[in-house]
Amino acid sequence: MVPGSDRSLEAASAHSPSSAEESEWPEILVVGGGLGGIAAALAAAELGARVLLTEESAWLGGQLTSQGVPPDENGLIETIGGTGTYRRLRRGIRAYYRDHQKLTQAAARSSFLNPGNAHVSRIAHEPRAALAAIDELCAPLLASGRMRIRRGWTPVSASSEADAVRSVTFSTADGDLITVEPSYVLDATEDGGLLDLVGCEHVLGSEAQTDTGEPRALTGAADPLDQQAITWCLAVEHRPGERHEIGKPADYDMWRAYRPDFWPGPLLSFTGCNPHTPREAITWPLFAEPGGWSLWTYRRIRDGSLHDPATSDISILNWPQNDYFVDPVVGVTPEQREARLAAARNLSLSLLYWLQTEAPRSDGGTGYPELAPAANVFGTADGLALRPYLREGRRIQAVTTVVEQDIAFDSRPDGPLQFADSVGVGHYRIDLHPSTGGRNYIDFAAHPFQVPLGALIPIRLRNLLPAAKNIGSTHITNGCYRLHPVEWTIGEAAGALAAFCLRHNVQPGQVQATAALTEQLQSILTDKFDTTLRWPTDYTEGYIAGEVAKRRERS
Repeated sequence: MVPGSDRSLEAASAHSPSSAEESEWPEILVVGGGLGGIAAALAAAELGARVLLTEESAWLGGQLTSQGVPPDENGLIETIGGTGTYRRLRRGIRAYYRDHQKLTQAAARSSFLNPGNAHVSRIAHEPRAALAAIDELCAPLLASGRMRIRRGWTPVSASSEADAVRSVTFSTADGDLITVEPSYVLDATEDGGLLDLVGCEHVLGSEAQTDTGEPRALTGAADPLDQQAITWCLAVEHRPGERHEIGKPADYDMWRAYRPDFWPGPLLSFTGCNPHTPREAITWPLFAEPGGWSLWTYRRIRDGSLHDPATSDISILNWPQNDYFVDPVVGVTPEQREARLAAARNLSLSLLYWLQTEAPRSDGGTGYPELAPAANVFGTADGLALRPYLREGRRIQAVTTVVEQDIAFDSRPDGPLQFADSVGVGHYRIDLHPSTGGRNYIDFAAHPFQVPLGALIPIRLRNLLPAAKNIGSTHITNGCYRLHPVEWTIGEAAGALAAFCLRHNVQPGQVQATAALTEQLQSILTDKFDTTLRWPTDYTEGYIAGEVAKRRERS
């Protein structure tokens, strides 16, 4: 560490290391404390490396906590289909409810408790439960001294030399500048922002068909500013019989009248596009009979009926109606970014105000004033999440770039491309929300897929690794590689790779290019972290048979 002001890390830390110890810190710097960053830091420290994890905000956890996004996961996530530490995280979340909240006997006994009983996830939960589980995972490594965490640190500059990152400088919450000089740097930022600072070759936005050969890529030129919608999530509590109308948000009248060109009606309505068949209009119910699908239960994070005594429900507004796709927020000026993030917040507040005051009720009335901002979820009076949910950002130019043709069912009906250098798996449809380029949903079937090690290797820099949604994917394939368990898998593999390279004095590119070294890394991932590298044959064959049957039924 090299102090950039009169305050060094030693002065900023509750732990005061000696000068000799300070000069050794860290071997691995992980920038960004989302799911990928946490997994990377844990893996590297578990393998014996000295790790510093930095995060801009006060909360670790990214999508799962400060952004308020319940996890989208594959059907086998309870047993395989991810990594053992990700399953430990999920067990910790469930334990939080059993240990700290009064549940009904049936809920407390449930092995696979779903605190929100949401449609989108088998473990939709309140962000603070994930915060507690993350703290529990980190505690042993923090106590051992192999891992340190610094919150409120924002990367502001970096230096590189001879195809390697030499240092990263941070602005702290106290306004100081601190420069870190690690052996390895892992970018786990939400928007891939560190790639820009260190000069790593990367891609942003939508590629052209001439770039990737993907059938669903742009037919014209690539467009860096054509990016998926972001969402500023908002937590809402249902309190029947009460009134909780908020003040009319700024720009509400504009959002109330807004109708995208590709949308069947006003954005603030219960009618929109079916993501699977975007040309088809669909009407979503706000509430439904028990067991029925509804917007409310879609991302519900607290099912009050599971508590004893029963409590009110809480749901997350992360719906089509508050997707912000008017303008991009990545790769623009700081002033543009702040203005557009403010607009995204106002859109979410406008959705709540519309629900409270103008939404048509199933009983023939108007408005649901009983919907209240859930201030306790994020500690914000308006119920807004602490951070925006960014579905995509910058992606490295990698040794291997996963393209649509590798994993899409349409392109490979007999199965996905198999990667000999797999460092993990995932499974989800390729799901892209409307884009800032004016495109509607892109949503189609993808096979159970792998994460190739080559997608983690930049084409030039020797000591920088992606550890989140910034791997060698495309705008299209990011639609399935961006999900919670896949981000964790990517981060864990990146952390293990960096520690492996330190221990064996090799470079990441050498590991990927040498079969014996790749196999050694894979053995560490499977033995130490219980990582799934290849899907079971019966699962992949069952998926193919199911997809064929669905298509026959539709035709």
